[in-house]
Amino acid sequence: MSAWLPPGPRTLVGIGDDAAVLATPDGRVVATTDFLLEGRHFRRDWSSAADVGHKAAARSLADLAAMGAEPSALLVALAAPADLPVSWARELAQGLAAECARASRGGASVIGGDTARADSVILAVTGLGDLAGRAPVRRSGAAPGDLVAVAGPLGHSAAGLALLTAGLSRGDLVARGDLVARGDLVAAHLRPAPPYDAGPEAAGLGATAMIDVSDGLLADLGHVAAASGVRIDLALAALRPGDGLLTAARAVRDAARHDSSARTAPGSRPAPADTQPAEDALGWVLSGGEDHSLAATFPPGTRLPPRWRVIGAVRPGHGVVVDGQPWAQAHGWDHFA
Repeated sequence: MSAWLPPGPRTLVGIGDDAAVLATPDGRVVATTDFLLEGRHFRRDWSSAADVGHKAAARSLADLAAMGAEPSALLVALAAPADLPVSWARELAQGLAAECARASRGGASVIGGDTARADSVILAVTGLGDLAGRAPVRRSGAAPGDLVAVAGPLGHSAAGLALLTAGLSRGDLVARGDLVARGDLVAAHLRPAPPYDAGPEAAGLGATAMIDVSDGLLADLGHVAAASGVRIDLALAALRPGDGLLTAARAVRDAARHDSSARTAPGSRPAPADTQPAEDALGWVLSGGEDHSLAATFPPGTRLPPRWRVIGAVRPGHGVVVDGQPWAQAHGWDHFA
């Protein structure tokens, strides 16, 4: 395994001993952990082993970025069936290593972990990060008057999942010539690409609170609102789905219409066909999750780089609203609902 996962420059003792030793220049360590479960977070018939490696790493690395930290290392525990091919495990390691390299100019790496036998593939990834002298950006610092901004896409992973669930693979979309033919949306679900460096950037700009969008924009900003004791008011005009999401929503609707098992409930009155895709796409933006983009609040008047898109403001009160009104649909993923 150590041959597949080369050490980074901060690794003093790597894979091969009972524990690793990591240099911590800041003197503080930011730590997080995440699961990736087969059948819940990925399917092997949809995802390559490299996709799974990238996604497993991204989930923890994005959490580090949301604290304003730069990634230092990952610890990976893998449980898998006895008949899992060695080639799959090797490709998984390559995906983990490649995502670490993408996330860190300083050379984050996998420094250790564990393996066990299980009925399905289970990955538990612990991420370690360095604040480089900065204060951590927590969820609890947002204040009335702050700007709310996001770096990275919204709704892309949810759209990709919907396309895959509808049986619309990347190859199908290319053959059809849809606007989503580039495979961007499906790829965004299989292999999210968080803007890791936007986390430390936001910290340097004075971000008052930050979170990564893993469960849905409304759900995750709800955590910020609750921790900060404020109300977050999102501007619908800043969150309108783009052409790619709308095209994906139409493709999913078309697939459902042609599925003989799709039935309209007796007595129901479906929305006009031209509004349904727009509603679906907006739902992906507001509650889709798993893009692992970064949402943050900034003091009023902060000049933000172009990749930070202002989507609302912080007000006195509590909860999250859209154009001043509660959002009646689901806010995002609830693990125990």
